[in-house]
Amino acid sequence: MSALLPVEDALAAIRASALAMEPESAALLDADRRTLAEPVVAAFDQPPFSASAMDGYAVISADVATLPAALNVIGEAAAGAGFAGTLGPGEAIRIFTGAPIPHGADAIIIQENTERNGDVVRVVDGAPDPAHVRPRGADFRHGETLLEAGHVLSPRTLTLAAAAGYGAVSVRRRPRVAVIATGDELVAPGTPPGPDQIVCSNAFGIVAMLARAGAEPQFLGIARDTTADLEAMLARAADADLVITIGGASVGDHDLVGPVLRSAGVTMDFWKIAMRPGKPLMFGSRGGQRFLGLPGNPVSALICTRLFALALTDRMLGHDHAQMTPETAQLSAPLPANGARTHYMRAVSIRDAAGAITVSAFRSQDSARLAPLTAADVLIIRPPNAPAAAPGETVEILRIDF
Repeated sequence: MSALLPVEDALAAIRASALAMEPESAALLDADRRTLAEPVVAAFDQPPFSASAMDGYAVISADVATLPAALNVIGEAAAGAGFAGTLGPGEAIRIFTGAPIPHGADAIIIQENTERNGDVVRVVDGAPDPAHVRPRGADFRHGETLLEAGHVLSPRTLTLAAAAGYGAVSVRRRPRVAVIATGDELVAPGTPPGPDQIVCSNAFGIVAMLARAGAEPQFLGIARDTTADLEAMLARAADADLVITIGGASVGDHDLVGPVLRSAGVTMDFWKIAMRPGKPLMFGSRGGQRFLGLPGNPVSALICTRLFALALTDRMLGHDHAQMTPETAQLSAPLPANGARTHYMRAVSIRDAAGAITVSAFRSQDSARLAPLTAADVLIIRPPNAPAAAPGETVEILRIDF
């Protein structure tokens, strides 16, 4: 029996095999949560001219050095309709928020500090405040890089891209992921299971995780435990960048995924990982396609998706944050000695007022039980052959963000 592959080696192999998705153009209205393939560079200064931040009057600051001061109003400036002339001594321009500062003016007096009588305005209070003028380029300058390639667009950064002059942006194509559940025992949700059957549940969490991560997943359905059915499902996944199978990855008489993939020309990079839950994990490739065979137990499938599938799709999209750096925490309850495999233990955390985190693992770590995973907010990472740990000892944790 071959040695089990350490988690770190499996992740490295998966990341190294990832093919970057080609760039495509996306209109801003369709670009939320898309990953930039090229930087966003400002096409002009913002604001493109010095503008008023308040309603009031544009003046020459020397004219209002001594108050009260009376000035002749010679025109008006509004957003989108600036004053075309030049302001001279003793003059003022009625101005509104967003309007360009007129030539010759260097200050804004807010209207609350004035009294207007016909074409004469009296400035009765308040020195000019520099904050009432928004200088040209105060937000960003022409040619400035505002967002780097690899950035995942959000409502805030879409707004920034629009302000920088973009109607569309260059983004990575979403990886197409085909998800296939396997097993004669499975029925679709909403269908009453018969004797010896269970509901197919894993696929729905996996599809949701992939969609949140920026992929384009499609659940192809349940393949029965026959070579013909598995081959038919794989044929339907011919245009997928990544094919994920759930179940059938072990060594039982009904575990056909490995043999079918090999007969279809898939080269297996590895099979079986030194981790729990999730030991029977397969990874391989065929041309530009990647294949990930997940265990069938629900907890194993979801945790392996979090660790391995998202690491792969992240690299395809040009970034790499799925396997985030673990945090540290203190145990609030003891843990037994660990075996030879890295153990990702479902646990709950508490953060005190000072920011310190304490964690406690659930008593049951059965990989078929979804309820503890739903209640957990962290995974305690137990290294291979770790000794028993007492309350107060430091452990590494990974946030559950799915």
